[in-house]
Amino acid sequence: MKFNKNLRNIFLIIFATLALSACSTAKKSQTSGDVYTGNDTVEYLASGVKDRVFFATNKSSLTSASRETLRKQATYLRKNKKLNVTVEGHADERGTREYNLALGERRANAVKDYLMTYGISGKRISVISYGKERPVNSESTPLAWSQNRRSVTVKVK
Repeated sequence: MKFNKNLRNIFLIIFATLALSACSTAKKSQTSGDVYTGNDTVEYLASGVKDRVFFATNKSSLTSASRETLRKQATYLRKNKKLNVTVEGHADERGTREYNLALGERRANAVKDYLMTYGISGKRISVISYGKERPVNSESTPLAWSQNRRSVTVKVK
């Protein structure tokens, strides 16, 4: 009986040690407030020009980081006058399909409007909303949600 109790205690200690060591090596979230700031989902419209910007929950207002990215996009588009783009609006999985489609459209239009303030013709920019239908991260976590709250500027061929 005493042997089984000692063996059980040893297994508990080993299990606890493994569990605690796993916690200490977990990747920390790359969120700042409520807006994703990491680079693991970012691709590039052109060399040094990110193709997407991120939004806070239920918001379509641009952050200062988003505006900086969009200024670079505008500079690129001014240099490539024949290039047209589509701005895709996206949302995270929370909320109804209809709500997220409308939110994605507001986000895409916010990007379009900002690009237009930098001299890009609205005729060169189309918008589409995918709502929650095209997540880049399908997990149900705060990090995944922040990665999915985005707009992406795509070259039209």
